[in-house]
Amino acid sequence: MSKKKLVALTGAGISAESGIATFRDSGGLWEGHKVEDVATPEGWERNPKLVLDFYNERRKKALESKPNRGHEILVELEKQFDVTIITQNVDDLHERVGSTNVIHLHGKLFESRSTINPSLIYPIEGWELKLGDLCEQGSQLRPNIVWFGEAVPMIEVASIIASTADIFLVVGTSLLVYPAAGLIDYVPDRVKKFVIDPQKPDILHVPNIEFITEKGSVGLAKLKSKLGLSFS
Repeated sequence: MSKKKLVALTGAGISAESGIATFRDSGGLWEGHKVEDVATPEGWERNPKLVLDFYNERRKKALESKPNRGHEILVELEKQFDVTIITQNVDDLHERVGSTNVIHLHGKLFESRSTINPSLIYPIEGWELKLGDLCEQGSQLRPNIVWFGEAVPMIEVASIIASTADIFLVVGTSLLVYPAAGLIDYVPDRVKKFVIDPQKPDILHVPNIEFITEKGSVGLAKLKSKLGLSFS
């Protein structure tokens, strides 16, 4: 018998338990920088060195971080379910712990891409990407990150996957950032949905939903018990 399809949408909260800073604090800053300076095409045009330095520091931090229990449980669920992770995070913690099917909506921290040909994508070895690092066509490389104001190339694929879920999880995201936040609306009404986050998102319009108001690792442990009971 084929496994039930479990789709998990993960956000900054699951990486925060590994010490990776959430995207913005209450002052609208990201690690002390205005978001428009380090996460927009306009910021890149104004000061590419600042942007490169910013993401170099994020890579350093990510390399020092380790997957947490929440990441591990998502891997363990693959024993019982056909699991696809759709993540808003740009780190590689899901892959590092062993998740086999991960879609990155907002790009990958450990990749660079050409500024003139977006199809030219390269792995970043270590943590540093510098001014003067060029693609094979001679243009400066930039972080392979989807910045504010840019299209989200994987959102159509993610929407189709969400629509095929037998179980849908939301872990560590406030469901405030679109288009990712709209993925839950593609999940069929009949499908059971679990939202794991210390703060309950305001999505009362969504049918067949259960909230687990815990951080990711604790909430996923509770969920694992629920799924074991419900789908044994």
